[in-house]
Amino acid sequence: MRMKNILLSAGLLLLALVLSGCGTDKPKFTSVDITGADYARGFALTDHTGKARTLADFKGKAVVIFFGYTQCPDVCPTTMAEMSSVMQALGKDAERVQVLFVTVDPERDKPEFLASYVPNFDQRFLGLYGDVATTEKVTKEFKVYVAKVAGKTPTSYTIDHTAGSYVFDPAGHIRLFVRHGQGAEPIVHDLKILLGS
Repeated sequence: MRMKNILLSAGLLLLALVLSGCGTDKPKFTSVDITGADYARGFALTDHTGKARTLADFKGKAVVIFFGYTQCPDVCPTTMAEMSSVMQALGKDAERVQVLFVTVDPERDKPEFLASYVPNFDQRFLGLYGDVATTEKVTKEFKVYVAKVAGKTPTSYTIDHTAGSYVFDPAGHIRLFVRHGQGAEPIVHDLKILLGS
């Protein structure tokens, strides 16, 4: 009976050790962890310099993608300013991060507007655009809400859109959804985890 108890105790101890090895701690992100999502898999757009871009171009960097438009009165400039603060706070690690601004307003956001708007926040930031059909395809892929709101004239409309950002790890996998307005510090924290620094 004593031998049976010893074997049972040893078995339970072994099981506990195995289970503790399985419970490796997941990273403690402050943003919404969407690792393994079956959407936001990539894009094929053109940057504000006229160069064709896909997610693969930024392999080895954490990528932050925000969908907005240059005539956005509030959410877009505050998000871009926040990302500028993130880059400053990251120091040397900022060289391993790429921020992308994807326009949801292809009718008005011509390359020259993106070129004068996006790099104003940080010279490393890139504005991306496509035609109407391409933009619609990308926003659907990322599950971005987009709705045009009529203005007083045909060209003075505004666009309601998803206010958060998407973050990919350096291997090109979707990892996070960053809520709008949470400040730079939580984003810096999450990017440092993804960069392993």
